[in-house]
Amino acid sequence: MNTTRRSVLAGLMTAGALATGPARAAGETAPKEFRIGYQKIGLIVVTRQQRLIETQLADRGVAVRWFEFQAGPPLLEALNAGSIDFGYTGDAPPIFSQAAGGNLVYTAAAAPSGEGEAILVKESSPIRTVADLRGRKVAVARGTSAHNLLVAALEKAGLSFTDITPVYLSPADAGSAFTGGSVDAWAIWDPFFAIAQARDATRVLTTSGQTLDVSGYFLANRTFAQSHPAVLRAALRGLEQGAAWAESHREQVAQALAEVTGIPLPIQKVAADRTQFAVRPLTDRILAGQQATADRFHRLGLIPRAITVRDAVWTAPPA
Repeated sequence: MNTTRRSVLAGLMTAGALATGPARAAGETAPKEFRIGYQKIGLIVVTRQQRLIETQLADRGVAVRWFEFQAGPPLLEALNAGSIDFGYTGDAPPIFSQAAGGNLVYTAAAAPSGEGEAILVKESSPIRTVADLRGRKVAVARGTSAHNLLVAALEKAGLSFTDITPVYLSPADAGSAFTGGSVDAWAIWDPFFAIAQARDATRVLTTSGQTLDVSGYFLANRTFAQSHPAVLRAALRGLEQGAAWAESHREQVAQALAEVTGIPLPIQKVAADRTQFAVRPLTDRILAGQQATADRFHRLGLIPRAITVRDAVWTAPPA
């Protein structure tokens, strides 16, 4: 999805997430540092590699520190604890965090996972469709976007979540289990998806793009967001600049991802080529989709209580 810098910026300004002008807001004291959590994929890595957020915050003297996480749930644990201030995850982690009383807010949406997240089996497996997963062991990281993909794909195939045996593993451990044959299938996202395809002969049963329309999200610690809205605006401006560049520089994106993550360039090229790059306002349609996911998780007993996603949406004060 090609998104011009002008159209994205206009949309985010309409939603109140960004504002033009310098990062400084009247009466706002800049923090000494801005701590960002990231995973080894996508826009936030590109933005880090190009130091776009650092540039946006240079006039305020705010140091930017980066912290790597393997998946969204531990990133949001750190966000809730105040160990980081900002980060990106897929759709499911903020739902689990909000249901547990997490101190977070949604600031903007990212592009959908699309073809960069999938349910995989070995090419030699007799499993040909999602419906064939009945009675099988499926590796997935609990509370992640891949967890949501798995739940939605099963429902679409006429199965319930209880028709499979979920094996909750981190991506690294799930990769070993998948290669070793101790699980029958794996629900996972890039770059782990691309790594699995490079390492093993695999078959894709379905992708997020084929199954459901959901977004990833840029999230902030609620307390930090209330105290430092101008810093968040600056961060979103940097991400928006990164998205505009990345959409038209796929080769350089792969190189940037490889440099930051240490994952070989050919694998990152596969991941980059099927990644969409965007920063989007939190529209009614996007929030309705996230609410539907939250309702699904509650119905299945995966979260302890019903939540209203809008209660965790950041309302940016006037710049």
